[in-house]
Amino acid sequence: MIEEAKTETTKWLKKQGPQYRDFHRDFHWQAGYGIFSVSESNSEEVKQYIANQVEHHKKMSFQDEFRALCQRHGIEIDERYVWD
Repeated sequence: MIEEAKTETTKWLKKQGPQYRDFHRDFHWQAGYGIFSVSESNSEEVKQYIANQVEHHKKMSFQDEFRALCQRHGIEIDERYVWD
């Protein structure tokens, strides 16, 4: 399922037009992944998070945020296998 989602979103990005030319040339998925569901009542918050991700990650790295998210939800991670 993850492989198909990554493939289809990459195809979609490449079809978005010339304004994304440089972006999709440099775009690549990381090898690992994490999946979390989002309730409908939080969908606007998630959309805002995605829209502001670049600014957000200037303050907190993706790795630190992922660690905190996993910890908050009681998910143990083995960092030998989490990062590329």
